[in-house]
Amino acid sequence: MLRLLCILSLLLLAGPVYAKVNIVATLPWIGSLAKDIGRDRVEVSVLVRPSHDPHYVEARPSMILALRKTHILLYNGLDLEAGYLQVLVESSRNPRVQPGMPGNVDCSRFIEAIGKEENVDRAMGDIHPLGNPHYHFSPDNILRVAEGIATALAGIDVQNGAYYKANLDAFRKRLKKKQKEWFKLPVRGKRFIAFHRLFEYLARDFGFEIIGYIEPRPGIPPSTAHLQRLAGLIEQENPDAILITTNYGRREARWLSQRTGVKTIVVPHEVGAAMPKGSTEDWFGFMDRVLGAIGEIK
Repeated sequence: MLRLLCILSLLLLAGPVYAKVNIVATLPWIGSLAKDIGRDRVEVSVLVRPSHDPHYVEARPSMILALRKTHILLYNGLDLEAGYLQVLVESSRNPRVQPGMPGNVDCSRFIEAIGKEENVDRAMGDIHPLGNPHYHFSPDNILRVAEGIATALAGIDVQNGAYYKANLDAFRKRLKKKQKEWFKLPVRGKRFIAFHRLFEYLARDFGFEIIGYIEPRPGIPPSTAHLQRLAGLIEQENPDAILITTNYGRREARWLSQRTGVKTIVVPHEVGAAMPKGSTEDWFGFMDRVLGAIGEIK
């Protein structure tokens, strides 16, 4: 009897034991990282489909149910989910994922955000005052997020802490190898027109420049007058291409290309986004596709 009590005490001290850790990620790229770090010890559900614009998501009952059962919530942060996530968390009544709890993980706290704005008003468009939320285009930031996910998993599932650390080490090695490949691509020094402020982290990390935007302000559709001014800028500056994604700016980019003769390239905005050559299955494939397309421009 005494021996049995000792064993039970040790198990309690070691922390809870899960068959699998249930993870809910708001976005596909976060789900991809969670799978890389957790592998067969986790079950990952993603709330937002790759085809959806992450700026405009509505809370649904199925999302509340997913949060109600989860051990960890992983989200982008920087107000990208501001329109729906708070409602989901409160409605779930799951104490594990409430703000301040170990199961509530804002991935943006692991990264260095760019584009912070102190004095913001609605006339500036859909500005994120805490910083540009599209940091999943940055390998350095992604590594920091992967490290944060590994720490969060190890904190909740103590028994498998060494397993998550080993998976993180493998992720780090794979990323280092991929970065060597990506930095060999002829990307540095190129200049682009973009639709949305989506590529700022990518441009910073890989040394290219965004010289103009199809959106006059974030989230504001371009007027005919703005497109005409942009066409004039393109004719004057002769950028390498117009850079858009599957979600943004196809019609406007087509008009600008026909008007100026500058080609348009389409890249995925997210892991799993549908593309002519098929969707990407994980974050590494997503970055291969994005940087490969940019590197092919002559």
